[in-house]
Amino acid sequence: MLDTNNFDLSSLKKILIIQFEPWGDVLITAGYLEAIKKRFPQCNLDFLVSQPYNKILFKNPYINEIVILPKAKHILDIINRIKMFVNIGRRKYDLIIDQQNANLSVQTILFSGAKYKLGWRNGKGKLLYNIFADRGKVRYSAAERYDILKPLGIEPQPVKLFYHIKPESKKYVNNWFKKMNFSKPVICFSPGSPSKEKIWKQEYYAKLADKIAATKKYEIVFLWAPSELEDVKYVMKKMQYKAILAPATDFNQCAAFIKKIDLLICNDGGLNHLSVATQTPSLAFFGRTSALEWSPEGFVPNHFHLANPNYKYNGDQSFGISPTDAFKKFCEIMNYEQ
Repeated sequence: MLDTNNFDLSSLKKILIIQFEPWGDVLITAGYLEAIKKRFPQCNLDFLVSQPYNKILFKNPYINEIVILPKAKHILDIINRIKMFVNIGRRKYDLIIDQQNANLSVQTILFSGAKYKLGWRNGKGKLLYNIFADRGKVRYSAAERYDILKPLGIEPQPVKLFYHIKPESKKYVNNWFKKMNFSKPVICFSPGSPSKEKIWKQEYYAKLADKIAATKKYEIVFLWAPSELEDVKYVMKKMQYKAILAPATDFNQCAAFIKKIDLLICNDGGLNHLSVATQTPSLAFFGRTSALEWSPEGFVPNHFHLANPNYKYNGDQSFGISPTDAFKKFCEIMNYEQ
């Protein structure tokens, strides 16, 4: 084990962060890159990520190079991994930070030849690491990630997430908003999720949307991914009031869309973290996942969640949160008197 008191920080010239996936984790891991750059301004800072999650890092000002593991299946995936190991070894990194803590990241470190290898004290690569980090108290994951940087003399910073929105995405969304000519604040619902266990009950989404629409103070718009379109249409059909279906968007256009709205109401997941990057207020519902670990509430202004600590998951997707509970929280957030 390396004596971190003798860790020669001045010798660092090339640093690699490993976070292969998924969307939300790549986004929040990139949140501490600015702090690393400030601590080691002399260093090149690279980021190793799987395809297509590299899109999250596009034009991040703190990354010198995004190193991409291409997406493939079967034998091609094995070949790509071998090529990646060779590529990382040739780059001769001084320090590798294993944020992923997975078998593939440990394998990458094994073949890297890096002098310094930083990871969790009880992490999967603990036999390979020579600088160890200890986990602090459980809190919003973007803040929690700073724990791994403590051996480098980097203290926790206020949570800031960066995501570049392309000009063409802004134009696409702006044209749609101009066409709609909204005269009221826009409340955006995103009731879908790749993880079905994270989805608050669809009928509850419809009831909450109706309660908000009944105030006649807000425009209700439903945001969707291609795999979520039928679920969104189902929620809208359950409503008594009329709501608007957002246009089709890719992830970057979705960020531009969220940037334009007044509040995002969604499940726990990547879009909630994206709303942090776009500085858009949010309300997220938590069931089985930990709000303490995955909600930005308390760390980022104007971001809120609802979770019932007494809820026992039984597949009903209510999360122990009623539409009335949600509407009450909505009114608090928007300063609307019931």
